[in-house]
Amino acid sequence: MFNIVDKIKEFFSEILIDMIKENLSGMLLDINDKVSTIANEVGKTPSGWNSEVFHFIKSISENVILPIAGLIITAVLCIELIQMVMNKNNMHDTDTFEFFKYIIKMWIAVWLVSHAFEFSMAVFDVAQNLIGKAAGVANASAKVSPGDIANMVDSLKGESIGKLMTIVLETAIVKMIIQGISILITVILYGRMIEIYIYTSVCAIPFATMGNKEWGSIGTNYIRGLFALGLQGLFLLICVGIYAVLVKTLNISDIHKSIFELLGYTLILGITMMKSGSIAKSILNAH
Repeated sequence: MFNIVDKIKEFFSEILIDMIKENLSGMLLDINDKVSTIANEVGKTPSGWNSEVFHFIKSISENVILPIAGLIITAVLCIELIQMVMNKNNMHDTDTFEFFKYIIKMWIAVWLVSHAFEFSMAVFDVAQNLIGKAAGVANASAKVSPGDIANMVDSLKGESIGKLMTIVLETAIVKMIIQGISILITVILYGRMIEIYIYTSVCAIPFATMGNKEWGSIGTNYIRGLFALGLQGLFLLICVGIYAVLVKTLNISDIHKSIFELLGYTLILGITMMKSGSIAKSILNAH
């Protein structure tokens, strides 16, 4: 009789332990995939992320924005010429070298505007190189092995059915929250890339203002914003790398504590990734 009861308890215990193992695998092994996925996504250039969207944005930049930038740079150069003439006492104090400098400045300004899109893309080529190097470090140090999960599950053998059911419920809830954070991370990654496309589509206009002292701050701040978007990708990868390493160092001897620590780490990850853009802008003083 007692053997039958023990067998029933053992049967249900094995079922509950398998459920716990499945939940833990879904949480912890997904972290490995998430690190590599984020490294792959943030490391893509605008042309590599989606070629069709890239060509659409490039077409907008060349066919719609560039003519507007041409009008702006014409106005800027006219203002510069008028100011130069007035500063020279209405041409009475003529300096040939000043006109020579004006012609060179005009040529450089026009050249910058005509190549503004290429300069904008170059920023993200540099960012891709930085992220690629950082991704190698993150992938090497943030692996959660199946053996770690097996050790956590082994510590549950001999526990009561009531306690195992509690752990099943805890792991299921935490797993759902982590999946929600995973969706949030995907939204952040896609939102960043769409912001990059929008930002670079109008790049010719800020570049057109850089030849004027009064308007030059527009172009300068735009370039800071470009580098901030590139730097944000590195910060996103750093956030996930830190998260993965923290998960790897969880105290597996106390599964209750480990689960709630994991929940805390995941919530912090979501918050820091949402703030990554503002951190990058504050570092580069972009607004």
